[in-house]
Amino acid sequence: MSNNKYDGDLEKFIKALFGNKKKKNVVDIEAAKVIKEKNNKQPINGRQFAKSAILFTAIFAVFIILIANVYVVKENEYRVVRQFGEVVKYEEDPGLNFKIPFIQSVTTLPKNLMTYDMTEEEINTLDKKRIIIDNYAVWRVTDPKALISNSGTLINAESRMEEFIYSVLRNELGQLNYDEIINDENSSRGSINEQVTKKVNELLVSGNFGIEVVDVRIRRTDLPEENEQSVYTRMISERESIAQKYLSEGDADKNRIEAQTDRQVKELLAAAEKEAALIRAEGESQAAQIYNKAFSVDPEFYSLYRTLESYKQTIGEDTMIILPSDSPYAKLLSGYLE
Repeated sequence: MSNNKYDGDLEKFIKALFGNKKKKNVVDIEAAKVIKEKNNKQPINGRQFAKSAILFTAIFAVFIILIANVYVVKENEYRVVRQFGEVVKYEEDPGLNFKIPFIQSVTTLPKNLMTYDMTEEEINTLDKKRIIIDNYAVWRVTDPKALISNSGTLINAESRMEEFIYSVLRNELGQLNYDEIINDENSSRGSINEQVTKKVNELLVSGNFGIEVVDVRIRRTDLPEENEQSVYTRMISERESIAQKYLSEGDADKNRIEAQTDRQVKELLAAAEKEAALIRAEGESQAAQIYNKAFSVDPEFYSLYRTLESYKQTIGEDTMIILPSDSPYAKLLSGYLE
């Protein structure tokens, strides 16, 4: 039996401590109960808590490392994996990939088509004209590993590509006249752009630069300012000479056509006159036969008809005839028919 007269009764203990007061402090009672409950609990095990903390920290660290070494490959890019600075592989298929932590690093290269604007360059043509060309290139990366090994960066790859393009352009345009360059479709060597693109790609492949030129286009061709006026004057003179040549050829064609037409007209007229003469002769022959047949029926009438025909041919408006009065013709004109 306990010697404690309160025997664990907290209210009796508080009454003895503060006296018999009608007003009770409820808050202090609740606080005292909480303190007692805490005192009755068992002490915390520190070793078990430390193990749990270490395990949680390790799991969190592994998760962070895994997340940090996951990389995503997009459709329009290459992801290049390096190990101690050397390229070990590159990924081009879209999706999630992993790299070795702390050893490997990942860089990105574009996979889509890119446009490179080049600086203007002055070139001499075959006819000794100086021109300024402004062009651009459409290109892409085909082998990231080769690009990094031989060029290092995209900027260096573009510089090498520009050198090759200008070298090929200078060689190609140096074999053409100025009018063939500005009229690419009339060039005897085919399309200049296609020729340049093909030869630049051959140089890039031989150097294993890991890039490809899709198209090279000459955007603009200009003359140096000091040569513009003289070239314009020469062009005007050449155009006038060509125009005069066309006019001369036109006049020659005109004269030739007229002469040919005149000859054909004369031939047609001669043939028509010949045919008309034949028809006329045939008609006169038939008429003579008819006349002979008719006149042979009455010779006197024929004689009279011939006389009248002769009069018609010999007597005109101003004809003066002197006849004897006793001539048959005078009698006929006087109305003496006996």
